[in-house]
Amino acid sequence: MSDTATLFDAIRSGDLSQVRSLLDRNPSLASSKNESGASAVLLSIYTGRDEIRELLLARGAPLELHEAAAAGNLHLVKQFVGKNPALARSFSPDGFPIFALACFFGHLDTARYLAEQGADICAAATNGTGYNALTGAVAAGRASIVEWLLASGVEANYRYGAGYTPLLTAAANGHLEIVRLLVAHQADLHATTNDNKGAIALASERNHSHVAEFLRELGA
Repeated sequence: MSDTATLFDAIRSGDLSQVRSLLDRNPSLASSKNESGASAVLLSIYTGRDEIRELLLARGAPLELHEAAAAGNLHLVKQFVGKNPALARSFSPDGFPIFALACFFGHLDTARYLAEQGADICAAATNGTGYNALTGAVAAGRASIVEWLLASGVEANYRYGAGYTPLLTAAANGHLEIVRLLVAHQADLHATTNDNKGAIALASERNHSHVAEFLRELGA
């Protein structure tokens, strides 16, 4: 296995000491990327390995725009977009809108700035997942961002993946506050996944009884 592959495995598992050892032996690994074009820093952000992210940055890993958006580094995002406003509509190397990354990781100030600079708030990933800012914010439980996106006109009944809608995802994850927000914006209570599971079924099978009961009261 290559040093790069070993590094990425260590990041996924959260093995800080191994990451440090690898960087001691080969400092250039701090700037390495995997086969999809995602950097070691981006993987550390995706996996919530904050200590590893900080170590990589301390060892000289650069932050590109998509990484700055995912990390909520608004100052750096402004530097990139200020020089080229079209970048507000750009995508990460692995196919996610940078706007959606800011929303998924809960960085409302960064998301607002990108929207003000022309980001497409409805843009879907180009990597086959179909994820957009709303689906990311719903999955991550970012209620304040979900509320803002819905108020900004993002479609509450957007379909992606295996027939999921934001409501189905929120129910499956037990996010009652987000379920309430989606219902208030005309989310379809009777939508089902491609394998015919509705919101109540998804909530119930994951033991989110409070969500299932709320949906039953609405007639889902």
